[in-house]
Amino acid sequence: MSLMWLRVALAFYAVGLLYALVALTRTTELLSKLALHSAYLGMVFHLVSLTEAIVQRGQFVSASVHNSESLLAFLIMVVFMLAYMIYKTTTPGIVIFPLVFLLTFVAATGQQPLVFASIAVRRGWLAVHILMIFTGYAALFLSFGASILYLLQERALKLKTSTWMFSRLPALQVIDDIGYRSLMLGFPFMTLGLIAGSVVAESAYGHVDFLDPKILLSVLMWAVYLLMVYTRLEAGWRGRRAAVLASLAFVTAIVAWIANYFSGMHRFISS
Repeated sequence: MSLMWLRVALAFYAVGLLYALVALTRTTELLSKLALHSAYLGMVFHLVSLTEAIVQRGQFVSASVHNSESLLAFLIMVVFMLAYMIYKTTTPGIVIFPLVFLLTFVAATGQQPLVFASIAVRRGWLAVHILMIFTGYAALFLSFGASILYLLQERALKLKTSTWMFSRLPALQVIDDIGYRSLMLGFPFMTLGLIAGSVVAESAYGHVDFLDPKILLSVLMWAVYLLMVYTRLEAGWRGRRAAVLASLAFVTAIVAWIANYFSGMHRFISS
């Protein structure tokens, strides 16, 4: 049943994907509202799917890891909705909606579920580590989405390009602020998540293997995250330079995520 609800959520997220594709050439207020309300409904069914998976398996950790892409997609939507509540704009959805659709599609169509090979996954309190890390990922992805929009809007203004898409984007300052606040929201979660992960590793294995691909890349991703925070707060980076650095952090995060399939402590396998 959890898979069925997830596929219903995927159908609603498809409206957001349509919005993102249409917005590349033109957009309307009606389509924007339709995408937003569909995203709300998608999140409801998505939450039902995750909750039912937890109930069926009796513990949160196995459910969240079992549907890691699904959980990440849901948290990305949560962060996106928080940004919408503050800024009242759906334009970051041009980047976020396709990403959420892709993650949900992978989770909803996989023939075999993915689980962690790690023995540490059996420890229920590992849920804290997973939730924090995934929330950090979600905020980082929204920051990346805002960065892409900033770079596109800035280029359009320099070239004096006028299209439906760019005419409906918020001011550069608003887009930059969305990226900044997303960054500041996600960094504490990512930091605490890595600390919790270290505690889990020490408890399960007696040590933290920093040569493990996942751990090594996660530390690298955190370092790039820290650099983003530093350049924002101390060096005063805004606009284009901050957007480029956020894009670099996104690439690092993707590589760190892929490392889950090769890591000794985090490796994904078919169950």
